[in-house]
Amino acid sequence: MSKYLVDKFLYTVDRDPELVERYREDPRGTVAWWEAERANVILNCHGAESSSWLRFEESERDALSTHDYPALFDLGAHPFLTLTLFIAMFERDHPPLGFQREYARRLSDRTLPYPDIAT
Repeated sequence: MSKYLVDKFLYTVDRDPELVERYREDPRGTVAWWEAERANVILNCHGAESSSWLRFEESERDALSTHDYPALFDLGAHPFLTLTLFIAMFERDHPPLGFQREYARRLSDRTLPYPDIAT
């Protein structure tokens, strides 16, 4: 798994309100677009520098494409990146702190040690 690439997706989408809405409404299309157009752009790099080898594994693509944050957690995605993006997308559908409670409930069956979140 490329924890770096999954975390990069979560980080970059979370910082762009238009991408947050796009990802909420069309997760599969947004993941496919981002992988093709943005995955290989070097973060914090000015100019046209990019790499050419980064791709999601099928399990990562599936979890991202279905908003499956428990699966992303199990794959080692950084929980703070996952939580902040999914709050931005789904907090409006819940009462105050409702999404955070739902997030915690859906991850409550996980036990230590958690997946390594180092990249």
